[in-house]
Amino acid sequence: MTRTPTGRPLRGLLTAEAVSITGTRVSMIALPWFVLSTTGSATQTGLVAAVEIAPLVVVRALGGPLIDRVGPRRVSVGCDLLSVVAVGLIPLLHLAGLLTMPVLLLLVALGGALRGPGDAAKSSLVPAVSAHAGVSLERTTGLSSSIERTASMLGAALAGGLVALAGATSALVLDAASFGVSALVLGWATRSLPTPAPAQSTDPVDDSADLPDDDSANQPSQSYWARLRSGWLFLRGESVLMALTLMVATTNLLDLAYSAVLLPVWAKDSGHGAGVVGLVFAVFSGASILGSLAAATWAERLPRFRLYVVAFLLAGLPRFVVLALGYPVWVVLAVGVVGGFAAGFLNPILGAVFFERIPAPLIGRVNSLSSAMGWGLMPLGGVAGGLLATGLGVEPALLVVGALYFATTMAPVALPAFREMDRRSTTAADGRTGADDDRRAATTSGP
Repeated sequence: MTRTPTGRPLRGLLTAEAVSITGTRVSMIALPWFVLSTTGSATQTGLVAAVEIAPLVVVRALGGPLIDRVGPRRVSVGCDLLSVVAVGLIPLLHLAGLLTMPVLLLLVALGGALRGPGDAAKSSLVPAVSAHAGVSLERTTGLSSSIERTASMLGAALAGGLVALAGATSALVLDAASFGVSALVLGWATRSLPTPAPAQSTDPVDDSADLPDDDSANQPSQSYWARLRSGWLFLRGESVLMALTLMVATTNLLDLAYSAVLLPVWAKDSGHGAGVVGLVFAVFSGASILGSLAAATWAERLPRFRLYVVAFLLAGLPRFVVLALGYPVWVVLAVGVVGGFAAGFLNPILGAVFFERIPAPLIGRVNSLSSAMGWGLMPLGGVAGGLLATGLGVEPALLVVGALYFATTMAPVALPAFREMDRRSTTAADGRTGADDDRRAATTSGP
């Protein structure tokens, strides 16, 4: 009897995420530089960025029913393989002299549209690979968060060196190749995972029901829009998940205002220069990697609610205050170390809460809707930061944004139901039991 390597899907998912995120971070630097160097237009550079993010958010929100119907493994691998073509055509057509601006915008939009469901599908695999490997959700989400932060930091450094040495075109080739590697690794490593099958019942779904049940969520007779609606009804009815989703959407907006506008303006006005901006980001990112690893090791044994409160108290308001009050750079960096380490615990905690509370048949659509909502306000962050810095000055703007950050992250604490994040959901337990049963069946009958 062949023994199934239960840890292989988890290792494969983490490896695929590392490769994919590294390539994406390379593209985030290489693509704007490519547009700027080939067109010389800052306006067109900004247009390309907007054309990429808009379909990413929209298709991520709408792609959840497809993930639940087809399966996250197939969607992730398929989107990565198509992304090889979408991204790879940009340098190929450029070298052939055939890349016009409309064609570039079309390919960038296609790449964003593929990234939305592709990334959501990888995230939706977390409960299945955790159950298959026999590890807690906190450990998996902690490791995933560590991979994301590390790959983001290394990807940015790789992009800077590659663009400087070989040009933006070569960096885009690397990005296209990363999608191919990600698809191959994930497809091979997750072969032992069971393929989700729709329920056998063909009774029509009662759309008048307030919330879907597990059995009706994937009925073949259910239309796409009914599936999407069932995901929204579940998310809307879960006060904890909705509070977290709205909180993340707002903090993403405020974080972008901080990183894209307020921190650079502070560095310029104070005479510290761009080098300090990079140093602040590097210190915060490095500390957050350590925090994520610590969360992967210990978070499952710690009270989530109190950890959430303490982590956001350390990672939020203090970094705005030290800049606004003109503290020395070493204080700013020290606050960054503490705040970054605390921030490393947040994604593992929030991810575990989400995956525990969502029934297995709804994971794709609810996760997609929630993450799309979390990204939805980000395009406004830079605009808001610029308006505040111009109208109030950078120091008052930092205090205003910091106060809003504090209020946003602490607001869910006022919800009595929010303290349920400490409770391991019985729904999740049922979902894990089902996953284990499916895994055993797949092991005895073959993938």
